[in-house]
Amino acid sequence: MAGQATARRGAGQTRKSGPSGPRRPFRRLNPRLPARRRLLLILATAVVVGSAVIWVLYGSTWLRAEEVETSGTEVLTPAEVEAAAAVPLGSPLVSVDTDAIEARLLRKLPRLDSVEVSRSWPHGIALDVTERKPVLLMKKGANFTEVDAKGVRFATVAKAPAHVPLLELNPDTSGNSASLRRFPADDLVREAVRVAGELPSAVAKDTRLVRVTSYDAVSLELSRGRTVLWGSDEEGELKARTLVALMKAAPRARYFDVSAPTAPAVSGS
Repeated sequence: MAGQATARRGAGQTRKSGPSGPRRPFRRLNPRLPARRRLLLILATAVVVGSAVIWVLYGSTWLRAEEVETSGTEVLTPAEVEAAAAVPLGSPLVSVDTDAIEARLLRKLPRLDSVEVSRSWPHGIALDVTERKPVLLMKKGANFTEVDAKGVRFATVAKAPAHVPLLELNPDTSGNSASLRRFPADDLVREAVRVAGELPSAVAKDTRLVRVTSYDAVSLELSRGRTVLWGSDEEGELKARTLVALMKAAPRARYFDVSAPTAPAVSGS
């Protein structure tokens, strides 16, 4: 009897295994197929998007160079700068060679000290320029050559700018030929520029002439017939402070020597 009961329980359990009969073995799907499909889809999307971007940047009329904006001019006019820049209007903005425009401006307009060219989306090119400022003038016939703080002679003008002293190169040729060979005219100009840059603001406004006879013999002619022997550009800050003190102490003096700032001299008061 126990054997028959056990057989019936076993038969019942077999019937509970499911109405569809015995289970089939599990088969894993190939995981590579969906990954390949995703990759193909990504690549196709990238191609479509990339083609659209390239068309918008190069083929469409939406992002074209149509206008030029210039800032920073003082003596030059925006029209002069833009004419020298020769921006290729109508070209795709992304293809405009900003480095070439910058080089062209610096080559054609020596008055420019620096240029920054940038794209102003969606249709513009921006030109931000900085002009050289004259710190000295050199007489050239009836005109004047402007010299900036780097010693660069960058422009010739018919009218001298206000409050810019004249530079006079008058090398001493008496027994000083070796010095002249060692310090040619361009070096003497740079020496004068350095001295002019070290002058106190009040003295600079009153300076009418900077005379250079050698690299260590620079003198100044100020308003009201005053003269300053500066010497070389060495110890410029100390010389400037000494000169200001001398002028306060002897306001009617006509001659100031600060070439040796620790032992200055005043006369003609």
